[in-house]
Parts: sequence; structure tokens; C-alpha cells
Amino acid sequence: MNLLTETYSSKISGVLGCFDRVILTGTLPQICYAQGMTSYLYSQGIRIFDYPKFAEPFKEIIRSNADQIAKENNIAIEFVKISHIRKEDLVKKVLDKRGTHSGIVHIISAMEGCGSYKPWHDKNTGKTFLKETQGKCLHYYFYFIDPYLGYGYIRVPTWCPFKLQVYINGHNILANELDKHNIKYSMLDNSFDYIEDFDKAQEICNDIDIKKYMTDLINS
Repeated sequence: MNLLTETYSSKISGVLGCFDRVILTGTLPQICYAQGMTSYLYSQGIRIFDYPKFAEPFKEIIRSNADQIAKENNIAIEFVKISHIRKEDLVKKVLDKRGTHSGIVHIISAMEGCGSYKPWHDKNTGKTFLKETQGKCLHYYFYFIDPYLGYGYIRVPTWCPFKLQVYINGHNILANELDKHNIKYSMLDNSFDYIEDFDKAQEICNDIDIKKYMTDLINS
């Protein structure tokens, strides 16, 4: 069986292997599971049934920090009430007015599902601990344009255990690098429909090291 690239070789101007959509997640290892959080509360002398009281201040810190970032960047946080509204459409409207220069683009907040814990007392064993549960909490989406990574967002929940999600796109990285190398290209949404030099583009793709860049970014 022939590969598609072999069957349609006469109609293909180039082949490229590259990162596409990339989602990175981050959490706090010690408290990202119920048993770990239970152990942490015991080690700090905090009653299990005081867990909501323990977690509440962190929510307020995150909300205050989001407000501060919005103020520093002259951005109004946009709260999305309806789940079927595409956040990307809202951000596109901002980009059309703002332009594509680097920096914070927009901040969106929404009530969405998140993992959490609930206090539990087992009458059979006499033990008190936290159990995993699902609920809803306010999430912030910080949309940005980075000089290297390009367009992306960071999704931040306001309730413990604060599982972060970072979205970036390898095609944006390639596009930025092609610009730096003065290599002509064109795109249809997320896809390249033309690249002047596929060999050079592949060299650039081979050198993309998202892990190293993110590590350097976090440590800077």
C-alpha cells in the first residue's frame, strides 16, 4: 500500500512534520490527589472539615491577581455566561482591533467544571479524610501573544487543586520563525497552504524545543 505522499506526489508541493496544537498541564504534585491533600492538611494541623475554609483564600488571591493583570494591561475581564459561545470568536474581535503585537491580548472568565475534594468521615473505620469530587468553579483564560510561541492561552481555575492548562500551537512558532528568516508563506486558518522553502522550514521544526522554552520562560 502506497503512502498518500507517494500516491499524490505530483500534487504535493512539500511535506512538513511539525507540532500542531499543544496542551500542557500543570499541578502541585503534593496536593493534586485527595490522599495527598488529606496528608497535607493533617501535617499542618488543619481539620479535614475545615478544608473549604482553607481553600477559600487562595480563590480570592487568584481573582485579585487576575484583576491586577487586567488593570496593568488596560483590559476588561469578559465574563462568559453561555457555554456554547466560542471564546476564540470573542478573542478574535479583540485581535481585530488590537493587532497581533506581543503581550496580554484578553482575559475571559467562565464557570466551568473542575475537580475538587470534599470532607468525608467513614463511620466504619472512624477515619476522616478528603474524597475526590466534581464541581464548578470560576476559571480565567489569559490569552497572550508571545514573541516565540505566538498566540495561546493559560487556563487557571480558582479552586484547589488548581490544575493549570496551557494551550499553544506549533504552527504559530513556525510562522514566527519563518518571518525571522524572511521565508515567504501563507496560511489558511491553522494550516500552511504555501511555504517558500520546505527544507528550511523542516529544519526550523526539528529545532523547536517547547519544553526548554517553557522552562526558561517560567524561570525568567
